[in-house]
Amino acid sequence: MFTMLPAKYVQVFFITFWFSATLSHGSGFTHSTILDPHGKYHLKWRFDQRTITFEIEVETTGYVGFGLSPNGAMAFSDIVISGVTDGTPYLQDYFADANRKVHRDVHQNYRMEYGRENGTHTVLAFSRDLLTCDTSDKDITESTMRVIWAYHSEDVGASGPLYHGANRGRKSLRLLDPGSKASIPPGTMSFSLRNINVSVPVKDTTYWCQILKIQQVPKKHHIIRIEPLIQRGHENLVHHILLYQCDSRLNERELYFGHECYHPNMPDSFLTCETIVFAWAIGGEGFTYPPHVGLSIGTSTDPVNVLMEIHYDNPFLQQGMVDSSGLRLFYTPELRQYDAGVLEIGVWVSLYHMLPPGMPEYVSEGHCTRECLQESLGQEMPGGVRVFAVLMHAHLAGRALRTRHFRKQEELQPLSHDEGFDFNFQEFQLLKEERLLLPSDNLITECKYNTKGRKSMTWGGLSTRDEMCLSYLLYYPRVNLARCESLPEITGQLKFIGVKEIQLSVPNFFLKQAMDKYRWSTERGQSFNQQVLQLPVNVRCTKWGQDTWATQGMMVSPPEVKSEVKPPTKTCRSASEPSREVLHLFFTMCLTFSIVQTCLNL
Repeated sequence: MFTMLPAKYVQVFFITFWFSATLSHGSGFTHSTILDPHGKYHLKWRFDQRTITFEIEVETTGYVGFGLSPNGAMAFSDIVISGVTDGTPYLQDYFADANRKVHRDVHQNYRMEYGRENGTHTVLAFSRDLLTCDTSDKDITESTMRVIWAYHSEDVGASGPLYHGANRGRKSLRLLDPGSKASIPPGTMSFSLRNINVSVPVKDTTYWCQILKIQQVPKKHHIIRIEPLIQRGHENLVHHILLYQCDSRLNERELYFGHECYHPNMPDSFLTCETIVFAWAIGGEGFTYPPHVGLSIGTSTDPVNVLMEIHYDNPFLQQGMVDSSGLRLFYTPELRQYDAGVLEIGVWVSLYHMLPPGMPEYVSEGHCTRECLQESLGQEMPGGVRVFAVLMHAHLAGRALRTRHFRKQEELQPLSHDEGFDFNFQEFQLLKEERLLLPSDNLITECKYNTKGRKSMTWGGLSTRDEMCLSYLLYYPRVNLARCESLPEITGQLKFIGVKEIQLSVPNFFLKQAMDKYRWSTERGQSFNQQVLQLPVNVRCTKWGQDTWATQGMMVSPPEVKSEVKPPTKTCRSASEPSREVLHLFFTMCLTFSIVQTCLNL
């Protein structure tokens, strides 16, 4: 670290570094999580535009490992190993090669802030630049990061760190998530919506639906936070939970009745529940609404009955699984300024959303078209609505997702993006700044997939082995628009494989058979992808309940994009330059310690 400074700065820098470390010891952290299932490894962090600082507290008196991985595995990971020996903290920057062998990094870019140890625990704090210009380090971005961790009962010896054994793991995090600045007052009222002892079927994918009643209130209230209630041990079984608003005239006898969703024997009343109220997905830790926004309950247009849909993902066909998961909702009579709404955009979930096999990258686009927004927002809210959070959703083949925003064919910065999408970590992203969505705008949900290991087509559908490409937008004020989606024209897709005459009454079985029999290659898949992205799309534009806007079913061409914008990127500074923070601290300390003359003489 000191080699980054010119020699004339080093003398004062030692004093500066000591003072900086002493100050940082008591600094607060804005984010925290527990990395291991037993609560032995706690992580805290804070960040600014250039740097990130971590504090880890681990139940060990040996070394502690922390790293960033491209995929959650050890290979090609960026690692720091630290600990405290005889009261003195130590830290080393390492990286792992393709064979998972650990090497000391030539460029030591992690900076020790402080460390301490007692008889049972070790606390360490260290920092680094978000971008280091070091090819052995992982850039820390706004996308999902795979954090890996490990610890050992012994400190690092002369021969290096001992193997950690089973004391290791990984977790996906958004390290640069701005987080919710809102908090809920102590004693805020709450109610729960949850399943009671549901026997999960022995199959890989189950959607379980149950109609429940929202908390009855004598006047309008606002829900200000929603958090998951996942039964202990079922964290990987419960993949996502959706709440839909149902017809308020529902027969009381159908309340609290559960049944498998999308099943031929599903009660007809379930079909009246189409307006999305809230969405939670695996990895999410709950959502707190901003101080000026709440989810309204208690008025004539608000939910009375809701359908809770839980997606159970059971790829190993576990038997005897009984689940009672759900959601907890916090509500208050102290009303916020605006009522929140939820808008589902992206690719209309359908068999006609298809991905060829063997593709290292395939791109799908779901359009929330200007035609749909002009009709709905033009009538309901001509001045537009403000989006404040986004949840992007795909399944196992998903690799990178973007929610793109266009105005007059010019692209604005993405509403949200994740270049490191993880199927097992999906949560609402609170926007740094709210975004105005106008009736003349249009949105594209872009999903990049990898199907290299698959031998047959991947179809749009409900199973996690099928695919989706969706974004859920939280916005205000609420308008009568539930879905704004699209689907590529099916005839154009089938013509690619040589089907000249198409009968719409052909069963899906023959469609699947024809697509799977086609001799796909990477080149043919790329050509198919290019053609699909240029096809006209079928517009889905629905209101609350089962009503639709007039643009529903319209065929339109994808918009012509005059300019394209990539997610914002940062540039790293040269490793030979001292950072602005170090130089600023250097001159500040010159004054603080009354050594101006020394500074001038350097």
